[in-house]
Amino acid sequence: MRSFSCCWRAAGLALGLLIGGAPRGGAADGATKPSPDWVESAARSHARFTGRAGTLALLGDSISYSLAFWAPLEWEPKGMDEATRRAYLKVKGRLKPECWRQWRGPDYGNEGRMTIRWAHANVERWLSRLNPEAVVILFGSNDVGQLGAEEYEQKTREVVRRCLENGTVVLLTTMPPRSGYLEKSRTFAELARKVAREERVVLVDYFAAILDRRPADWDGSQPQFRRPGEDVYQVPTLISGDGVHPSNPREFQDFSEQSLRNNGFALRNYLTLRAYAEVIERVFEAKR
Repeated sequence: MRSFSCCWRAAGLALGLLIGGAPRGGAADGATKPSPDWVESAARSHARFTGRAGTLALLGDSISYSLAFWAPLEWEPKGMDEATRRAYLKVKGRLKPECWRQWRGPDYGNEGRMTIRWAHANVERWLSRLNPEAVVILFGSNDVGQLGAEEYEQKTREVVRRCLENGTVVLLTTMPPRSGYLEKSRTFAELARKVAREERVVLVDYFAAILDRRPADWDGSQPQFRRPGEDVYQVPTLISGDGVHPSNPREFQDFSEQSLRNNGFALRNYLTLRAYAEVIERVFEAKR
């Protein structure tokens, strides 16, 4: 059973299917179709949904709590190709306004320093409070220093299942690589792929997208990126100078390919936007 991975090549921005980190392929316009297993599974879950259309929850740590994620898309990004602009307009036309930036903090499922353990303990409360139509899940950057692989997989799977049982469509995101924990980050990313594949949910493969664009120099804490006195988020690569969080340099704030190679938050926003637009088109709109 294959999962739908929203991860694009640097050159063609092409949407493709990715299993276990295999090379991506597909048409240059991003027209590769998702697995029928994914679409059917999401449709079955959404049939149980009882909340408001257009609600999207962001479950995660500081990489989801930060207003550098998702909130900037409240205003149309520059540098979009035509396929991405269509995706943006589709998302803009459905998403509830409060879900761009207001659904932040521990009552909404995102907070700094947290791990999947926190989500596992609180997901029922969030689902009861928010009852979101869709949810983006990203934990891992704190988990690699605190959890073993077995616990990470088990709790991620259980959080995903609880969302699906609620009628909430899941977009599961692989963690970004973390400096000093690359191999464990790789293992955790592969576990997220496994959960997405077996639970038949959308996979936003952020880990693979980062290494695809910057295979050797993604880590902004490396000596060549150090700028004394400069904000660690200003490094011109995909992970900031702290080696943990995505970068967000001022000079790369659009959806041009240059920005997608140099701004880690822009890349995550782009991947999530394209994934969510596919959910809207192939699941939510298909029910009409």
